Amino acid sequence: MLTILEINGSFNMLGYALATIGPALGVAWIFSSVINGTARQPEARSAMMGTAIIGFAVVEALAIIAIALAFVLS
Repeated sequence: MLTILEINGSFNMLGYALATIGPALGVAWIFSSVINGTARQPEARSAMMGTAIIGFAVVEALAIIAIALAFVLS
């Protein structure tokens, strides 16, 4: 028989799984834009990659915050 605590923990992880969809899409859009921009203007690749790495770090911070909250709120 499942207790309330076990069900709560499952809901927290389900919430985390749903919360990772946003950062996953964000990372995909960032790097697809870099690939698109590089195809259009290859000489600007280094400038775009620097911005993409910073964007990637900011977007991934959202996923790290989400998993921290999933464990804290359990």
